[in-house]
Amino acid sequence: MRAVIYKESLPIDHPEALLDAELPEPSPGPMDLLVRVEAVSVNPVDTKVRAGMPPEGARVLGWDAVGTVEALGERVTGFELGQRVWYAGELPKPGSNSELQCVDARLASLAPTSLSTAEAAAMPLTSITAWELLFERLQIPTGKAPLGHVLLVSGAAGGVGSMLIQLAARLTSATVVATAGRPESRKWVSELGAHHVVDYRKPLAPQIAALGIPAVTHIASLTHTDHYFAQFVELLAPFGHLALIDDPPSLDVTPMKLRSQSLHWELMYTRSMFQTPDMGAQGELLAEVAALVDAGVLRTTLTEDLGPINAANLRNAHALIERGGSRGKVVLSAFPSAAGGV
Repeated sequence: MRAVIYKESLPIDHPEALLDAELPEPSPGPMDLLVRVEAVSVNPVDTKVRAGMPPEGARVLGWDAVGTVEALGERVTGFELGQRVWYAGELPKPGSNSELQCVDARLASLAPTSLSTAEAAAMPLTSITAWELLFERLQIPTGKAPLGHVLLVSGAAGGVGSMLIQLAARLTSATVVATAGRPESRKWVSELGAHHVVDYRKPLAPQIAALGIPAVTHIASLTHTDHYFAQFVELLAPFGHLALIDDPPSLDVTPMKLRSQSLHWELMYTRSMFQTPDMGAQGELLAEVAALVDAGVLRTTLTEDLGPINAANLRNAHALIERGGSRGKVVLSAFPSAAGGV
């Protein structure tokens, strides 16, 4: 089967940072679906693993996919051959940048019927991350009963932020304040449902005070947490909650003590890495997201389709992610009609 691999941790502008290859077809384990991959998206985790985790031999990246079920493990229930599924996979296992991939069935669900394959591929990883962060880490409840919650989403125009805004604005009563800089990013987050937008390039507290809203009760920090941390502590109300997904090199949380503020980490791979008893919650979550998409409550966050799944296009996608500042999600659709060289 065709796949895109990396053999060394190289800068993305190096021609061998990602390579086209031919690999043996995988065989599904007892709990696996064997999926023919039809579209993938690229996430920051792809670039971080490629740049910082040299493989033993070769490794296939990719943690978002939409595809068709080609085979079922002997213990799989609830799926049938030929169904279109979506998922975000597992961190240590071979990724979705290949024609065929095995994925634990508990991590997958049927894909939305109202979206194209590319539109659907933009959503699984960011939907899981945003859902877990909002409802499990920050513990903001669903429903429109007014509770006085004010959620600041920092780094709102990216993939996770684009889903988090939608979930919070449409499924909860929270007032959503998004950070964005460029006019197109401000427009994007407003269209997704943010009630207010502030400029991350300027001090946050005066901008939020000018909005006349109550104190910030929850903060979702999606990028550059260390840069904004002091501002977050000052903004956050007593007993407030701060959740983050990035990897700050260091973080002194002592200033949070005075206000009894809480810090939460969100990593969507925790359930699969530790085979937690509720691992199937991610498949259930994706099924609910699919239903919300098909009901018109949530929309795709696809902003750019870079073409077929091959090494050249994936290098372009990685470079785009590494530059930062992109809106929504970048997707690649299908493999080219002829195999590329290794």
